[in-house]
Amino acid sequence: MITVTIKKNKAKDYTLVQAVGHAGFAPSGKDIVCAAVSILFVNTLNAIEVFTGDKDKMHIVANEDEGLIDCRFDNPLSKETVLLLDTLVLGLKGVSEQYSKKFFRLITEEV
Repeated sequence: MITVTIKKNKAKDYTLVQAVGHAGFAPSGKDIVCAAVSILFVNTLNAIEVFTGDKDKMHIVANEDEGLIDCRFDNPLSKETVLLLDTLVLGLKGVSEQYSKKFFRLITEEV
């Protein structure tokens, strides 16, 4: 199962986006749930690096074997970065609605 955690502080600023695990929906290389989550994460983080001035506010740890993408943010973030992260969450909610909790879980927390 992939567990995605989105954390925001009391001011509603993003502090963390994290994906851990493998969906197990299909064999490696054919798992559309893993592919969807990976594409959403990688594209969002790449877009933040390329299209915003917040590259230095991202702290990313990744481990493909563990299915880990962990990105923590220094605040404040630009409006562009917030929009990209909101878009990430929208896409993840779509994945959550499409696939059962057996393969994917989305957690949002206020810290």
